Amino acid sequence: MNDLNILDKPSIYLELEEKCKEIGFTMPSDLYIGVLLKTLISSKPASNFLELGTGIGLSLSWMIDGMDAASRLTTIDNDPKLTDIAKNYFGGENRIDIICEDGSKWLKNYSGEKFDLIFADAWPGKYSDITTALELVKVGGFYIIDDMLPQTNWPAGHQENVDNLIEYLESREDFNLTKMNWSTGIIMAVRKY
Repeated sequence: MNDLNILDKPSIYLELEEKCKEIGFTMPSDLYIGVLLKTLISSKPASNFLELGTGIGLSLSWMIDGMDAASRLTTIDNDPKLTDIAKNYFGGENRIDIICEDGSKWLKNYSGEKFDLIFADAWPGKYSDITTALELVKVGGFYIIDDMLPQTNWPAGHQENVDNLIEYLESREDFNLTKMNWSTGIIMAVRKY
């Protein structure tokens, strides 16, 4: 088996990669998390999804590819330059809401329907406001995080944040966890009750 043989990249993916290079965006999600997100989202028809940390839209492109016509996706980022780029590529998609706002503020003020999958790829919903984010996952829904293995762009002392996050997730009895030493280090959690 060759997990590098990824045959079904989103049609916009190469263009987004070029845009990353053009603007010097150095925190894109990798192909593996994209494939995983697409697969998991495909298992949830007519569902509600949340991405915390839009970035330039690489993982968003995979998520959209996995969605059916009856699903909705909200993606949040606090950088207007990045959300403007994402809106340029995906703004015409009526199933997608691209919001430029601080993720912590958004999580604290959100009062809508819970989510079938949350991909937390930003500080809010991952290292801060984690309890709030986890409460927004439906029973049977997924909570996905990446970058749990050491990354070259980590600030000094960040490993302690990662260790504390993993310890917290392991202590939650209302979620089943799978920790994967794959891609950039992924944790997949499913709400039990």
